[in-house]
Amino acid sequence: MKATEKKLVVGLEVGTSKVLALVGEVLPDGIVNIIGVGHCPSKGVDKGGVNDLESVVKSIQRAVDQAELMADCQISSVYLSLSGKHIRCQNEIGMVPIADEEVTAEDVDNVVHTAKSVRILDEHRILHVIAQEYSIDLQEGIKNPVGLSGVRMKAKVHLITCHNDMARNIVKAVERCGLKVDQLIFSGLASSYAVLTDDEKELGVCVIDIGGGTMDVTVYTDGALRHSVVIPYAGNVVTSDIAYAFGAPPMDAENIKIRYGCAVGSLVGKDEVIDVPSVGGRPSRSLQRQTLTDVIEPRYSELLALVQKELLVLQEELKKQNIKYQLAAGIVLTGGASQIKGMVECAEKVFKNQVRIGQPLNISGLTDYVQKPYCSTTIGLLHYGKQDLLNDDAKDSNKSSLKGIAKRLTGWFKKEF
Repeated sequence: MKATEKKLVVGLEVGTSKVLALVGEVLPDGIVNIIGVGHCPSKGVDKGGVNDLESVVKSIQRAVDQAELMADCQISSVYLSLSGKHIRCQNEIGMVPIADEEVTAEDVDNVVHTAKSVRILDEHRILHVIAQEYSIDLQEGIKNPVGLSGVRMKAKVHLITCHNDMARNIVKAVERCGLKVDQLIFSGLASSYAVLTDDEKELGVCVIDIGGGTMDVTVYTDGALRHSVVIPYAGNVVTSDIAYAFGAPPMDAENIKIRYGCAVGSLVGKDEVIDVPSVGGRPSRSLQRQTLTDVIEPRYSELLALVQKELLVLQEELKKQNIKYQLAAGIVLTGGASQIKGMVECAEKVFKNQVRIGQPLNISGLTDYVQKPYCSTTIGLLHYGKQDLLNDDAKDSNKSSLKGIAKRLTGWFKKEF
């Protein structure tokens, strides 16, 4: 099967605890049909950053090989996710005169360009420029200004930046496997593409992707992305608490957390007993499941409280800018570490808002494998790639296909590599 006959996109997430590669076919109705899955434990990544290049390369190679085998195709390029506490965001404004009384697509490009021509942190580069809304003369809150009349247009945009070297290292690992990176995407943004509906974005919603090493947080209000942040603590701190508390090896602590863990004490029976392996060949011990919950619950509450603190700061900032801030659609939790029992109840206590666990939407094919919170980021990468493909098709029908290809080699690589 040639990749060119079908519209294939590949998403690759190199996380702290797992590497996941997914091959998706973009169907005519815009659904992504998953035809290949490659999954392998991650080695050499900590809190989203590469700390052992060789190990990361091996993990990527294994996941990609599996996905190729299952999809029966050869993977040459991937959409790659990026996380880490170096990710920053800022909201900016750009303004341009409207050239011909009526807004053209070129005017929109220009106004977004002026909005992103701002100072960003040293050593950082722009990863995403996402338009929030436009205003023309006195009319505000315009979603799509093309074709409207006016003299001057203003754009509000959300910029997500990342540290050059952090990004370069993860790209290097992928390139060492003989793959090209189509685009680097902030993993929190990707997750939000996978699990949110448009209604939720309009009403106001916060997505928290809880992984092994990081929590990626994105906040939408009035249909636009307002805030992105990475908190460098996540599921692994819970696992290490269990390992310390019960003297269990880290791998076993992880298994205990997944099998018996619960984030709310009241959901666990008083008399339930679990078997806990010991280190150094000592015999395993029996423990009350309640004791395990006593370790897990405060730690998860503490992790979520870090996000709540971030949301309160954001609320103040948006108030000052007269932007409506209300998370009427509540909180959506996703990512591997959100799958623990009692997570929704624990989060509802912290946020005093409605909470749901986010599963990837708008996919078909191998859904048994991938309709799980830990696949959200990678599914989101496929949705991102799908948009790119559709945009290219639209452009290709207008221009010669050569220009379309030049567009695919995004600004990212022009500047960097």
